[in-house]
Amino acid sequence: MPMYQGNRCASEHALQNGEVDPAVKALEARQDEIMRKLYELKAAVEGLAKTVTTPDADLDLTVSSSLSSHSPSSSCSVLQGTADLNALLGQDLGALRDIVINANPAQPPLTLLVLHGLLCQRYRVLSTVHIHSSVSSVPPQLLSCLGPRHADSYIRQRFQLGFTLIWKDVPKLQMKFSVQNMCPIEGEANVARFLFRLLAPYPSDPALATLVDSWVDTAFFQLAEGSAKERAAVLRALNAALGRGSWLVGSELSLADIACYCCVLRSGPASSTPANVQRWLKSCDNLGLFGPTMALLQ
Repeated sequence: MPMYQGNRCASEHALQNGEVDPAVKALEARQDEIMRKLYELKAAVEGLAKTVTTPDADLDLTVSSSLSSHSPSSSCSVLQGTADLNALLGQDLGALRDIVINANPAQPPLTLLVLHGLLCQRYRVLSTVHIHSSVSSVPPQLLSCLGPRHADSYIRQRFQLGFTLIWKDVPKLQMKFSVQNMCPIEGEANVARFLFRLLAPYPSDPALATLVDSWVDTAFFQLAEGSAKERAAVLRALNAALGRGSWLVGSELSLADIACYCCVLRSGPASSTPANVQRWLKSCDNLGLFGPTMALLQ
């Protein structure tokens, strides 16, 4: 500190003469860099602490990948509804709402990655990818699946949501939230429902809301995990439904479309699907939501 004060005086003297001492400029730049790294380290420690204090969280995280975030763009044109984050999650001033997801890299949760992209359009999201010690290696595209690192990622208070994805050897995807009395949510379908409600409300019509849930369950349990006969039956049902409208439920994209789109492409080539399904797949592609996520299948 005495050396710094001395240099500060020298800097003021130099400025009075219209000059800037290069040594002083170098010292200031070095101090700025040290402070940036300290904030970055603090953010990383706080992020791990949030993960550890989440109910039933994992304590043996070993490798931390890139931190990323996306600034919210203009209101998402794909989903017309809006969701109040405070109303859904409770008002917690000054605290980041952390969503922690354990997923098996052998079965990347494509639906959740699409929803993550939509969340980043609506909110300021701090995204992090980790590798659990139960996993020996993860493909590079899965380490960068949440996007590039953001310059402000070390300042947690600038974000509304924390989205932490942990690649772990688990039989079923699991999500944990920062509310201490909340039980973990299991299964990609159930987690997708939770995340979608942060974007837009379900249809107010109970019949339409039930139809959305029915398509989501059909996508995961019959398209993604069913037999060839079950998949064929679902494709016929999709073809019939899409013959009556552009989207599966209502007049706009819903969680039903997102889930079914991901599971259709995961189950086989799009060229083998019926005509109405192929037209619907192209409509989904034109929205620009699925491109980065679908690259994980290639």
